[in-house]
Amino acid sequence: MKPLLDLREVALSTDEVLKAVAHPGAGATVLFVGTVRDNHRGRPVTRLEYEAYRPMAISEMESIEREIAQRILGVRLACVHRVGSLELGESAVICAASAPHRDEAFRACRLFIDLVKERVPIWKREHGPSGASWVGWEQEPETGNAD
Repeated sequence: MKPLLDLREVALSTDEVLKAVAHPGAGATVLFVGTVRDNHRGRPVTRLEYEAYRPMAISEMESIEREIAQRILGVRLACVHRVGSLELGESAVICAASAPHRDEAFRACRLFIDLVKERVPIWKREHGPSGASWVGWEQEPETGNAD
């Protein structure tokens, strides 16, 4: 069975992600949901935008899934990430891991989200009262003025 690894422009479903990792040998399932919060580094956030180069992002998610499955035997993984504009409180990413035991499931899920954040080419732009800025790139917020 092919793992659920995807980018979506619509609301994400925890039920879909949990179902994707469910199997009779799974004694534990761990779910991580990343949501849009109202602040970042002391600055207010009103919404987020995510952009990705889909073929590259999915390919890297597949590589990460294979690496973890080789390191932690018996694990099943799934991850869906939003792209487009997201409002406060919306789910931006959902990752799940199932395994025979809880230790493996917790380790796999933590490693999965950490590697997705580190390696998958998904770019985040924060919007707030002072303008918009790309996360991870030092710049002044864009105010909309074309000076």
